[in-house]
Amino acid sequence: MKACSVLALLLVSLVALGACDQGAKMSTKGFRLPDGDAQAGREAFIYMQCQQCHSIKGEQLPEIPGQEPPYVELGGEVTQVKTYGTLVTAIINPSHKLARGYAKEVIAEDGESKMSVYNDHMTVQELIDIVMFLQPHYKVIVPDYRYRAYP
Repeated sequence: MKACSVLALLLVSLVALGACDQGAKMSTKGFRLPDGDAQAGREAFIYMQCQQCHSIKGEQLPEIPGQEPPYVELGGEVTQVKTYGTLVTAIINPSHKLARGYAKEVIAEDGESKMSVYNDHMTVQELIDIVMFLQPHYKVIVPDYRYRAYP
């Protein structure tokens, strides 16, 4: 009888501990997709006509006939590291965090990004490859802060 009680207590404890991990499903800790192919990412970027709205600092992309010039530049000098997770999030959830200083044409009246969500049209491999293509185009710089000297 005592063995059954101990076994039942152990089983209840395991179930309770398993329930404690429910919040971890949304955690980004440890999130990492496999490395992609930057050349395939460039091709996917062009295939999906991302250059219709985006230019990339230092990259020559084919123009799309009859389209306005791109108005959101990617890459270049930034003051924060564009991490793998940041780039993935920006692609699959463009309204998650809009950069300060975006032009009014880029933001809808409700404050959301006008970028289309490609989640139903892009494969996971294309996402991985586009991130691998974009990440090296960013260069982190240290902002030039002016500190006030106190006597």
